[in-house]
Amino acid sequence: MLLRCLKAEIQKCRRSPVWLAFLALPIFPAILGTGNYLGNLEALDNGWYSLWSQHTLFSSMFFLPALLGVFCAWQWRLEHTDHNWNSFLTAPVPVRDLYGAKLILASAVSLLAQVCIGVLFLLSGKIAGISDPVPPELPEWLLCGALGGISVCAVQLFFSLVFRAFAPPVAFGLVGGILGLMFTAQGLGYAFPYSLLCLGMRANNPLMELNLSPFILSASVYTLAFALFSLRYFRRRNISAE
Repeated sequence: MLLRCLKAEIQKCRRSPVWLAFLALPIFPAILGTGNYLGNLEALDNGWYSLWSQHTLFSSMFFLPALLGVFCAWQWRLEHTDHNWNSFLTAPVPVRDLYGAKLILASAVSLLAQVCIGVLFLLSGKIAGISDPVPPELPEWLLCGALGGISVCAVQLFFSLVFRAFAPPVAFGLVGGILGLMFTAQGLGYAFPYSLLCLGMRANNPLMELNLSPFILSASVYTLAFALFSLRYFRRRNISAE
C-alpha cells in the first residue's frame, strides 16, 4: 500500500511547477560561493576545501531550507485546497502510508538536491581553475547533508500540515536555516534540526569534522518525532471539517 501511495505522489509531482524552484535554487549558492571564493583567493587558499566552505555556507543557510520548505509545502498544497482532505482521509489506505509516501518523496528530493550541489561544486571548481584532486570526502559530505535534510523535511512536513497557507512553512524554513547556523556557531548544532544541514555538509567548518554518532542520533530522533507529531495531528483533529 505504501508503494501505491508513493506512486500517486510521484504522479502529482511530474508536471508540477515546484521543479522550477528545485532546478533554480541550487544554482544561486554555486554562483555566490564561487564568486566569493574567486574574490578572496588570498585568504581562501585551500583549493576545493575553500570553495566547498563558500558553497555550503550559502546553500545550507538559505537555499536548501527554502527548497525543502517549498517542496514540503507543495506536497500538502493539494490536500489543503478544494476540500481534498475528505478524499484523503476517507481513502482505504492507512494514514501512516499516506504520510510515509510524502516523507519518502521529500527525502528523495533532499538526496537529489545534494547530488545537484555536488555536480555544481565540481563544475564551479573547474571554472575556477582548481587543479587539485577532488576531495575524497565529498560523497560523505553530500550523504550527511542529505540525512540532515531528511530531518528538516520531517519538520517542514509537520508545519505544512498544520498551516494551510503556503507561505508560512516556507518562511519557517528560511528562519530555521539562519537559526541553524547560529546554533552551530554556539556549539549547539546537534540539538537543532536545521543545524544538521550545516553539520552534515561541514558548512563553516574549517576542520571538516563531524561527530557521526550524535549526528545520526539527532537526525533520527527529529525525523521520527515530527513524523509521530504529524500522525498524531491526523488522529486528534478533524482536518476536513476546518
